[in-house]
Amino acid sequence: MPISDDLARSAPFKDPHHHPHVLSGSAPAYDYKVRLLAILALINFVNFAFRLVVPPLVPQLRAEFSLTSTHLAWLQAALQIVLSVATIPFGLLADRYSRAHIIAYGMVFCSLVTIFTGMVHTFFLLLVSRALVGIGEAAYAPAAQSMISGAFPEKSRAEAQSVFASGMLAGATFGLAIGGLIGAAVGWRPAFYFLGVPGLLISLLALRLKEPPRGPRSDLVPLSHILAVPAFLSLILAGVLITFTSVAIIFWGPEFVKEWKGFSQREAGLALGVTVLFASMLGVLVGGYAADWMHRRYKYGRILTISLAFLTAAPFALWALHAEEKTTIIATLFIAAFFMSWYHGPVTAVIHHMMPRRAHATSIAVYMFATQLLGGVLGPYVVGAIDDRSTLLLGLQVTVLVMVAGALCMFLVIYYLRRDGLHHPILAPYHAPAGD
Repeated sequence: MPISDDLARSAPFKDPHHHPHVLSGSAPAYDYKVRLLAILALINFVNFAFRLVVPPLVPQLRAEFSLTSTHLAWLQAALQIVLSVATIPFGLLADRYSRAHIIAYGMVFCSLVTIFTGMVHTFFLLLVSRALVGIGEAAYAPAAQSMISGAFPEKSRAEAQSVFASGMLAGATFGLAIGGLIGAAVGWRPAFYFLGVPGLLISLLALRLKEPPRGPRSDLVPLSHILAVPAFLSLILAGVLITFTSVAIIFWGPEFVKEWKGFSQREAGLALGVTVLFASMLGVLVGGYAADWMHRRYKYGRILTISLAFLTAAPFALWALHAEEKTTIIATLFIAAFFMSWYHGPVTAVIHHMMPRRAHATSIAVYMFATQLLGGVLGPYVVGAIDDRSTLLLGLQVTVLVMVAGALCMFLVIYYLRRDGLHHPILAPYHAPAGD
């Protein structure tokens, strides 16, 4: 889906302290926004390729290092933990210093670590190198999303953030493909070199990005004030529940369709993988457009869009769990994944609308910390524990109920916004108006 005219051709910036030679005039402003969004989406693409190159290489890694399934699970868990813990310090830095430099240096580090992964000869070094890949996303995600919200007008932020999120989905697929193709052709080590070396070159693009305006350093918001906003805390709770479901289904879905629905490993990887990818790519772009359309018509349109999308996805997810025909499973899963991916762009736009500009990166970092550490780690674990005591079907049914709870928590967000106002009184002293 192309960027809408409303998003791409919005009014230029009017801040003489932020590169007026780039931001003045409609044509330069348009070119700047497109270039910034393209580079940041590309960095998102590369980072998720770094993350998802490992699953296709699991058989070779298992044989090379004599690994158990528990060892292999720790490769993902360690990355998730490092990512979660590192997001808050990087978010604080991004609200205080050059976001472009933080993104670039984080990508250089992540690329070097990926290259180093291809050189390791012990499981300990493999574990450490994979865990440190989490530094990359922790460094770039809050800073990049902050830059996008600074570059695009508030009314079009969900759509812009959704384009950024589409890089994540495409990169994840590319990483899976490269890992499988190169691993099968020449071994697992070259797969990391193939991704790491271009990553170094792409990181240089971030150094050339100009900083959008975000208010003076005196407008920095203490973390304690961010955590004192009830609507933001409610949104975090909703995000934890939604991430719980999403990660659990991604982790256990292939196992479920093989054991319960008669899918072969190839069918689980190709049919379901392609289905979820295409549905998610389409959904993330449609969701951003729909959320901005709703936002221009209703005061809490973006939050309603997120909630209604998950409530729509829930019955189709349950249908997919109970269907017997493979075509029905794929079709219902497509619809569920389509609506479940709507929230990626709108949730960032909602958070940034609540917060002053100098809190954009920090607030996203706090959100990522909670959702990735709690939802991302607990989801697969809880479903696995239910499977050990009952069945995997029951575990996945529980995740759908958790997703519905997350969708309903969005109405709690609306309640607090109606009670306290879109811009909470505790944030009033800060110079840059919230949501600008």
